Amino acid sequence: MPSPFPGMNPYLEQAGVWHDFHERCCPAVAEAITRQVRPDYFVKIDEHIFIHELPDQRRGLLGRGDVTVASRDHASPLAHDASSTATIDAPVEVHLPATDWESLSFLEIRDRNSMRLVTVIELLSPANKLPGPDREQYLGKRAQLLQSAVHFVEIDLLRAGGRMPMDELGPCDYCVLVSRFPERPRAGVWPIQLREPLPTIPVPLEPPHADARLDLQAILHRVYDAAGYEDYIYRGQPEPSLGESDAQWARGLVAADA
Repeated sequence: MPSPFPGMNPYLEQAGVWHDFHERCCPAVAEAITRQVRPDYFVKIDEHIFIHELPDQRRGLLGRGDVTVASRDHASPLAHDASSTATIDAPVEVHLPATDWESLSFLEIRDRNSMRLVTVIELLSPANKLPGPDREQYLGKRAQLLQSAVHFVEIDLLRAGGRMPMDELGPCDYCVLVSRFPERPRAGVWPIQLREPLPTIPVPLEPPHADARLDLQAILHRVYDAAGYEDYIYRGQPEPSLGESDAQWARGLVAADA
């Protein structure tokens, strides 16, 4: 069953849902583009890795299944078996900082013959948009891409956090940037409001090949249905919360779909 929303589903923006949606969405986008660009190009899924040092009060399970912090109680028994091997005690014992890591997928379109990188497609996450070192890391990569001979597509389906740097973008809930390298610093932007359908956007390739087309609304419906999100995401609330008018509208769509 497709999402009951005409455009972006704000319940997918919840912290406990977004990472799963992001990681399901990237393969769906890759498959949709691959059907259009082969055999001249291929689409690869790669990933960013963000490593975070955790303060003492957060050194435990953070709510994602891929986060594991081992405790001394679960260390290998050989590590404390004095009879198994001779050891030399260090003069000082220290505690290493606990870390959390987060991986976020992105897409590369490459020329099949030369393997040259042609286009990068990013679907933003809170790590990219909220202030801090993760955002700075992403902005550094983004700046490098925008100075290179690579097309760049950036899809922002999150209301929370700061927009990526760009001039002359008016207020909007979501947006999509398509930057063709011969046209920089000019770029195309699709501003999107909550109640509007997600657009079909061009994905630039190399001449003489025409752009691929990416129907973002169709991708969202496909991922929503395949993941069974209707079974659990409506127990929570959109994050950030909606204004009263939009919240009433959203509740009506969810109730009508139940």
